[in-house]
Amino acid sequence: MRSGYGPVVAEIDRMLEANQQWAQEAPQGLQARPLRAVAVVTCMDARMDVYRLLGLQPGDAHVLRNAGGVVTDDTLRSLTISQHLLGTREVVLVHHTRCGMQGADEAAFLARVEQATGARPTWPVQAFADVDEDVRESIRVLRACPYLLSHDVRGAVYDVDTGRLREVREDA
Repeated sequence: MRSGYGPVVAEIDRMLEANQQWAQEAPQGLQARPLRAVAVVTCMDARMDVYRLLGLQPGDAHVLRNAGGVVTDDTLRSLTISQHLLGTREVVLVHHTRCGMQGADEAAFLARVEQATGARPTWPVQAFADVDEDVRESIRVLRACPYLLSHDVRGAVYDVDTGRLREVREDA
């Protein structure tokens, strides 16, 4: 166990034990191609049960998660693979209220990491001020991406307090 990080091993052990139960009922024979031909780009926030809030089952969709649900180079890479190799055609962006990335100070964060580790990250944090505008910007980036076969992209904001999704239109 590393100091300052809590009982990591105990949590992983609990997860491995839970997997033994899950394996008894896990769906069998699913294909790599998502059944609903959709990819979801969303935040890594632990309050979001993406499958339940979108009515998805295992095998239905590709779900890409990162801090803030922002469109990064790796997001574009994964979506390009998802579309070209695995047949997805729609993309839904799901950002959420009370996100830790909203209003984050990028310079202060990078300095904090550097002070703690001795190394400054070379990647952008991609914090944002307005969640709706960040969804719109993500839609614009995806629609402008030359590698994607389909630019059928829509976005929404999930309210972590009510459990409801609210669609965000690009032109609003």
